[in-house]
Amino acid sequence: MHFSLLDWLVVLIYIVGVTLFGIFKGGRQISAKDYFLSEEKISWWAVGVAIVATETSALTFISVPGIAYKGNFNFLQLAIGYFIGRVIVAYFFLPKYYAGELTTAYALMESRFGLPLRRLTSLVFIITRIFADGVRLYATAIPLVIIFRGYNLFGGISDATLYTIGIVLIALVTLLYVQLGGVRAVIWTDFIQLFVYLLGGGLTVFLLLQQSENFIIPITAIQDSGKFSVLNFSFADFWSSPYQFFLAVIGGAFLTMASHGTDYIIVQRLFTTPSLRHSQSALILSGFVIFLQFALFLFLGALLYGFYGELQLKGDEVFSKFIVEELPTGVSGLIVAGLLAAAMSTLSGSISALSSSTVFDLYAHTAHGKRATESEKLSLSKRISLAWAAILTASALLYIGLGKAVVEVALSIASFTYGGLLGVFLLAMFFRRVSPLGAIVGFSASVLVMAFVMTQTKLAWTLYTLIGSTTAIVVALLVSRLSKQKSVSTETPLS
Repeated sequence: MHFSLLDWLVVLIYIVGVTLFGIFKGGRQISAKDYFLSEEKISWWAVGVAIVATETSALTFISVPGIAYKGNFNFLQLAIGYFIGRVIVAYFFLPKYYAGELTTAYALMESRFGLPLRRLTSLVFIITRIFADGVRLYATAIPLVIIFRGYNLFGGISDATLYTIGIVLIALVTLLYVQLGGVRAVIWTDFIQLFVYLLGGGLTVFLLLQQSENFIIPITAIQDSGKFSVLNFSFADFWSSPYQFFLAVIGGAFLTMASHGTDYIIVQRLFTTPSLRHSQSALILSGFVIFLQFALFLFLGALLYGFYGELQLKGDEVFSKFIVEELPTGVSGLIVAGLLAAAMSTLSGSISALSSSTVFDLYAHTAHGKRATESEKLSLSKRISLAWAAILTASALLYIGLGKAVVEVALSIASFTYGGLLGVFLLAMFFRRVSPLGAIVGFSASVLVMAFVMTQTKLAWTLYTLIGSTTAIVVALLVSRLSKQKSVSTETPLS
């Protein structure tokens, strides 16, 4: 097999087409708020699909089939938790946001605990996104390099150089439509890009099924191997088994409450809909779509097992092997376009959300930011977007040659902070007697506890957000109560 002229043409048409489409849909922005939140409101169904595109990276595109290939469908239990978490965010978090200032998710922190905690939570979001999305951008290049090496493309270029070229080109193309089109371009291109990589996955499923004269034969063989097992109620090694039913569902719900309720890369999209009801509909729609997406790619992985049997490969490598060796001309180009789509949707969302948080949470509260006109804020917003694109690219380049172990550690960065962020958001919404000092100490304690849990225990990663948020809430309540008692005892005169 080889990567033909038709394949290159498919990839080129996709890159040029999605860029022009993003610029066209973005239109002209009139203010920083329009650039980041879109004064021209966007349909809830487009936002719902864009949310799924944003949270799906190229690593997901390759890794989820590998999970089913090496195991079964237990991963789908997480999607049940993801849906439950979205419902909680839709009906408990979003009304609180809409009752206040719709700029960033962290404006809620200021209204409840003051500006210092708003800045702290925004900075945590920024730092987390730098490392986590730098890894995602780097991870995009991993399957691309495997594919291109499999087709014997760029024979004289080292892998490190190929990684660098791929990362920089993806970043430049994505930056172009983000700069010119703002959040409207981000959301509408995400909408298109989701269907591109779902089409690639769907075509691969069809081709795998077509390998047999009777589609039932491979399905029966796969079913006999237990690949289609979804629910896992085993209590063996309960606390260290991430895909045990209760841990997967509860962990998935808490992870989604943190990622979709406190992480501005998702919340920003919800602010672009016409109303609270539309935001709620968009979020719940994304729960259905993400479930179907996981089911599709897990099914793809099960079919790969039926096609290959047991191979001495890592799960992440099996889909790449099939792409290189089995896909017909034209379809290979579509799969590569799908990988680029997954990468660009995540990167564009990160650039926009990081820039928005910088402008609204940090700059707007400085002396100069308070005096700045709308045109000055818009101009600054575009310059900040450029800077964040460069920083994310540099972050991705740092991972070249450092090995898979480093990638795994970096991908878990969010687990250090998600629990603490969720904890302080829950404190802000449901606990009236918590002081700003208690919230800050609670958040800090959560990060320290998570550092210990992740490095010194074998607890399942699906427990991380629950542990982190519980720690933040308990410590904040204790500190608030102790500080209040101390204040009362200090103020009470001696008799």
